[in-house]
Amino acid sequence: EEQRRRLQDRPDQPGNPRVLRIAIIGAPNAGKSTLCNQLLGRKVFPVSRKVHTTRCKARGVITHEDTQLIILDTPGLTNPLKAKRHNLEEAMLTDPWDSMKHADLVLVLVDVSDHWTRNALSKEVLKCLSQFPHIPSVLVLNKVDILKKKFLLLEIVTDLTEGIVNGKKLEVKSALKNDSSSSAKSPLQITRCSPPESRTPESPCGQETGQAQKGSGLGNSSGVKAVKSSPVTEEAQGPKQYGPKDLRDMKGWPHFQEVFMLAALHGEEVDTLKHYLLMQAKPGPWEFHSDVLTNQSPQEVCDNIIREKVLEYLPLEVPYGVTQVTEMWEEGECGELLIVQNLLVPRKSHMRMLIGKGGKIISKIAQEAGQDLMNAFLCDVRLKLRVEVK
Repeated sequence: EEQRRRLQDRPDQPGNPRVLRIAIIGAPNAGKSTLCNQLLGRKVFPVSRKVHTTRCKARGVITHEDTQLIILDTPGLTNPLKAKRHNLEEAMLTDPWDSMKHADLVLVLVDVSDHWTRNALSKEVLKCLSQFPHIPSVLVLNKVDILKKKFLLLEIVTDLTEGIVNGKKLEVKSALKNDSSSSAKSPLQITRCSPPESRTPESPCGQETGQAQKGSGLGNSSGVKAVKSSPVTEEAQGPKQYGPKDLRDMKGWPHFQEVFMLAALHGEEVDTLKHYLLMQAKPGPWEFHSDVLTNQSPQEVCDNIIREKVLEYLPLEVPYGVTQVTEMWEEGECGELLIVQNLLVPRKSHMRMLIGKGGKIISKIAQEAGQDLMNAFLCDVRLKLRVEVK
């Protein structure tokens, strides 16, 4: 009731409110929901190692002084064939596109720990960016802490930006003598994204060497040096419409305004990105009351967290067939939340998998989900799960 009331309340905005709507897009499992949770400071979006954990468009709200950031966490961009394989709803295909229509800024998240995909943006992401070239976009490299050879980040940045950031050509120089076995501590040079006089102090590419090292996740021992870059030709500047043939030949997007490197799971450099987003907000009315953290109902948060655990503990594509039905949602005498949820599975073999030997799996799911719900709702939660064949 309190959440419903908060969502219906008129925003308690100050005299000169500022707002920024941010769409986070990327391939499935790039870490979009993890980044959203870190930016919000609380876990309200489901996270798991399986793809397509996020099944719908949800909003997170950050209110800081006179500024409100509205984060549009979207399902991973996928295609109809994969959507059918994972038994995904039609909304999984349309929600990312709908989010783009309402965004003032786009964060494109890339998992640099995946060596199969990290050197090229997916065709779905490129298609999405090409449909909305007027919306400013920022490249965010995630999971940089897992990447052992940090010098590869320079190659990844060059590939994903087509060598151009903020209208300036990147001149990436390496002091490596073509030694592929060199460690991450080898000296590197990377250009500035643009001349320092045209950059705000908060912008990561215009920072001095020490800060640039910190923001890139390369570490002080990597010897990163920032030097000026050269302007690109007029043809490369400014967004243009790209046809299917153009996209076939492209690996990256040449219109990113900034590049950030972070480790969302551990919160490394997330504050740097958050500060940048707050600086990008423009004058405009708030959408939500300052007490609102997400537009989801408590029941939706609960369903998402339980599904996250089911995805973690069931193999392959089995968890995508589980249906959740809430039987009880009551507040106890001492303010604790009492929740009973039925998990309906299509086969008896799936029921055995979900219950586990001696009920170990379902107990673990209930215990972990209950703990996450306590952290989300800031109250005691008693969660009971039942498994049935539907």
